[in-house]
Amino acid sequence: VFMADSRLNELLSPWSDTIPQFDHKGLYRPAGVMISRNNFIGKVEALGFALLTLSLPVPGGDAEPAAEARLAAGLQGIFPDLQVTRVSPAPVPGLYEVLVGTDVFYVTADGRYLLQGDLLDLAERRNVTELQRSVMRVKKINEVPLADMIEFAPASPKHVVYVFTDIQCGYCRRLHRDMPEINKRGIAVRYLAFPRAGVGSPAFTQMEAVWCSADRRSALTAAKSGTTVTAKTCANPVGRQYALGESLGIHGTPAIYTSD
Repeated sequence: VFMADSRLNELLSPWSDTIPQFDHKGLYRPAGVMISRNNFIGKVEALGFALLTLSLPVPGGDAEPAAEARLAAGLQGIFPDLQVTRVSPAPVPGLYEVLVGTDVFYVTADGRYLLQGDLLDLAERRNVTELQRSVMRVKKINEVPLADMIEFAPASPKHVVYVFTDIQCGYCRRLHRDMPEINKRGIAVRYLAFPRAGVGSPAFTQMEAVWCSADRRSALTAAKSGTTVTAKTCANPVGRQYALGESLGIHGTPAIYTSD
């Protein structure tokens, strides 16, 4: 059945906030976020697969837990470096949801086909896949100790946001200049390090100095003002936070996440 574009757009208009966006190579990209080329979906796309046939054994009526273990083992057999977080039944009969970090994709129950893309519940008008991504993002961020973050907060915050920041980012500096007003509105900001230039870059070294300073808040403010921060070398979380940001698909800063 042929459907004019205008009619299709009309039907999809209620989904304007949940329809997935794709870059020029077909990779899913949430608004304002670049997908990391290091994640599993990036690897699949680099191999040129939109639909991947898996050479896994066909199940013989095994129970769900056994099926989930079999599917995870089969995927890891094909992709040895793949770390499957979880395999569980998807809302669609005969389909399983596979989590790899914060990436979500689907595999058929017989293990033959792997599907990359977003699952939309038309009845509930929600993006099932994006909801799962959100759950995993929250879980990953909540695993970071508060002591490893740099927090700017009012006495009794009403809301909390997590911000992956870079001291050399213009928009990060603008956000930081507005911190008094942000805090005045009852919002606590918890900073995590994401030096965009990567490990070993001058920005990375400066952010290590910030996190190693006795007064991290003052050091971060100074660094965002263009002042060079000096501090003794110490064990610090900058590398771990940068790796976390990459696993979340962050390339640009500030990357802001709410507590949910």
